[in-house]
Formats: sequence, C-alpha cells, structure tokens
Amino acid sequence: MDKPAKTVPAILAEALTKRYAPDAPPAVDGLGFSMPRGATWGLLGGNGAGKTTTIAMLLGLLVPSSGRVACLGHDMARDRFAALARMNFSSPYIALPSRLSVAENLRVYAHLYDVPRAEARIAELAAQLQLTELLDRPAGNLSAGQKTRVALAKSLVNRPELLLLDEPTASLDPDTGDWVRSWLERYRAESGCAILLASHNMGEVERLCDHVLMLKQGRVVDQGSPAALLEKYGRDDMEEVFLDIARGRQREEVPAQ
Repeated sequence: MDKPAKTVPAILAEALTKRYAPDAPPAVDGLGFSMPRGATWGLLGGNGAGKTTTIAMLLGLLVPSSGRVACLGHDMARDRFAALARMNFSSPYIALPSRLSVAENLRVYAHLYDVPRAEARIAELAAQLQLTELLDRPAGNLSAGQKTRVALAKSLVNRPELLLLDEPTASLDPDTGDWVRSWLERYRAESGCAILLASHNMGEVERLCDHVLMLKQGRVVDQGSPAALLEKYGRDDMEEVFLDIARGRQREEVPAQ
C-alpha cells in the first residue's frame, strides 16, 4: 500500500443519520467520526444506543437516511463492493449454516472474497485459531467458544484491512475470551488492520481500544481513550464510566475518587 493511502481514514462518518420511519426518532443521529488506519476503537452504548445500526451502515447493509460514510476511502453509497473486498465482519449472533462443515463454511466465504490459494489460507487460519481438528465437523455441532473461533476465521479469510467486531467474546468463558483478545492484539500488530469493536465487556474495551465512542440515543455523548475517560469521570474502570453515561450523570456530579 502506498504512503498516501495510509493517510486515508479506515472509517469516515459524516452526519450519519438513520430513521426507520419518517416520523420515528432517529436510531443514529448525526454521527460523525474519523477512525485512523491501524487503530482499535470501541463503539459503546446501552441497548438501543445505535451500535448495530451504525455497523450495518458501515457495511452498506443499511442505507443512511442522510449523511455519508466511507470505509478505506470508498464511499459506501457508490463504491461499496470495492470496500467490502478489503474489510470483514464478525458477530457470535450471526450463525453460519449449521449443516455445512467448518471447512465448507470457510470455503464459501473464501470464494465470495475471491481469496487466492483458498485451501492454503483456510489451513493457515485453522492452525492459528486451533480449528484443524474441527474442519470436518458440522458448524451446528460446535461449542460456543469453537463457533466464535470459526466466526473469527471467517472474518479473517480475506486478510481484511478493516475488521468490524460485534461482541466478539460474548458467552465465552474467561480463558477462551482472553485467548481471543490476545489473538486480536497480535493480528492487529502484525497486519496493521483497523478494528472497530462493539462490546459490553468493559475490561475488553480497556485492554484493546485506543479510543472509545460513547453512544446514547444515536449520538456520540463522549469520547476519548479509556485512560482519558477514566480520569475525566474520576472512575477506576470503564464499567463505572459506562454507567455514569448510561444513567445521564453530569461530569461535575461524578465524585472524585
């Protein structure tokens, strides 16, 4: 990748708004941010804050009511497929076809992304994510942790430059969750991939994220690095910051620790 391309944001959202009906309140309301290449950002907020809608618009699955979004320099309204070839998405809430084997599922996505030497890429990911012994097993017969690793392999099959993750360690035991987070840290360091992470695991956010966007009712109500937000709110961990924002406490009301 040439040097000028590195200055193009991984994600650029400008006044991004989504209403599901003309007279409905916006699910996302004037969202704007510029996320640099190689960064890991957190997209945080309570249920209904607009996280899933935002991710769907970033993927081009939902058309914004107004505003603009570009991923890796590609306008998602005009050049979506050029962007999608260079990005990917993972969520434990989206099941892969249960009757297909792990290998068959990965082959489908490798074909969709036109991955060169697809079998070699699948074998490489299987070795890295400890999936080799599971390749012939139907996806529907896997444990929650195994399904999460398969979903991660699916999201990495095309070596994405931008990775969108929705609750990547939900329902995982602490050991498996730590393993997945460590793997993501290594992958970002080695590949330079930018990662946007939607999570309710505040320890995960503190560990992985350089910057956090706090959403409430579709708007960014605060943002900054986890360390800066902890200092700003006078809190010991991001869960306490999350609760302050979710419950509408003013910053001046937050007692010093």
